[in-house]
Amino acid sequence: MKTTTLAALALAALLQACGSMGGGGTAAPAKAADGALVGPSGMTLYTFDRDPAGGAKSACNGPCAANWPPLMAAADARDQGDWSVITRDDGAKQWAYKGKPLYYWAKDTKPGDRTGDGFNQVWHTAKP
Repeated sequence: MKTTTLAALALAALLQACGSMGGGGTAAPAKAADGALVGPSGMTLYTFDRDPAGGAKSACNGPCAANWPPLMAAADARDQGDWSVITRDDGAKQWAYKGKPLYYWAKDTKPGDRTGDGFNQVWHTAKP
């Protein structure tokens, strides 16, 4: 009987850990840190003024996306609350927050950097 109880507890702990990893669980794809949204690695996320209203599409593709890599979503990712999934021009999936697609800035080198904020007056730190 004790073995069954321990096995059940171990299975419950394993399932909880898997659900919190973000792979199909309900964990948000980014979090708030110091007044900004940051990706899983802690790097600052940005929004782009030229993205169409409503967030159904990204206007940053090709060379733009090399400098402003999108916050990618898994192919099977689904909308959750303020978070939505858009399909990029290349068919890949990207996360958007409150209708605004999210991007990293290639010149940020460590968590907490926000060197892309205000870039060309069209890139802005994403706010929670």
